[in-house]
Amino acid sequence: MPLIECHFRSQVLGLRTTISVILPYPAKKAGGRGGYPTLYLLHGLTGDHTCWLRETPIERYVEPLNLAVVTCDGHRSRYTDMAIGWRYWTFLTEELPFIARSLFPLSSARKDNFVAGASMGGYGAFKWALRKPEMFAAAASLSGAFRIASGMDPRMADPARRREFRGIFGALGKLRDSEHDLFALSRRAARKKLRLPALYQCCGTEDHLREINLRFYAQGRKMGLPLTYEESPGGHEWSYWDRQIQRVLEWLPLRRKSSSANR
Repeated sequence: MPLIECHFRSQVLGLRTTISVILPYPAKKAGGRGGYPTLYLLHGLTGDHTCWLRETPIERYVEPLNLAVVTCDGHRSRYTDMAIGWRYWTFLTEELPFIARSLFPLSSARKDNFVAGASMGGYGAFKWALRKPEMFAAAASLSGAFRIASGMDPRMADPARRREFRGIFGALGKLRDSEHDLFALSRRAARKKLRLPALYQCCGTEDHLREINLRFYAQGRKMGLPLTYEESPGGHEWSYWDRQIQRVLEWLPLRRKSSSANR
């Protein structure tokens, strides 16, 4: 499969950035509006656009699926328009899809677009799905860092962590029930009866984020969100996410070749 690394100057960020794109091969357009179904795959706190490519054989996993993959750099932004820094939320949700679809044959149809991520990327994937549900058919969070903006992170007692969070979110006392709080976003989605994408959530049984993931799942189930939850042995580590991204790919509502052949 073609693996393309693309460098460009982001108008939103005001700096040069990089994305990686995996394209199906041979180059036959498929999907809605003349392009490939696309998975936006988000990295965690210490990662970059290369993590999924280096830590997992994601290229091999998607090869039989006719599925494109787009990765980007979100740095430590929590995929947020930072109070002091750069507008990574706007970059991710507006400029990135526009740039990717302008340069590559990717579908813009909702039914052909998916987002997933691990840790901070899991948080970003669900935040994107809950705030802009019209963009995706499905979203997946692997070991999602859901306490990032929920006011439940015990590490916030650390002065360095508090400074970092203030630079990202501004006044920390206003995080709970804000547009950054996934618990609040899910309550609003249920109250407004939004047409949400299918949601997949998983966490390892040895992961330090298991408790917060179970809390989110319990709330989502209570509210009737289209949420699937799975857990299995594993920690907050790539060996677990490598296994689980394969489960995500099985779960995605793709038009698979075998299904087409039986019609």
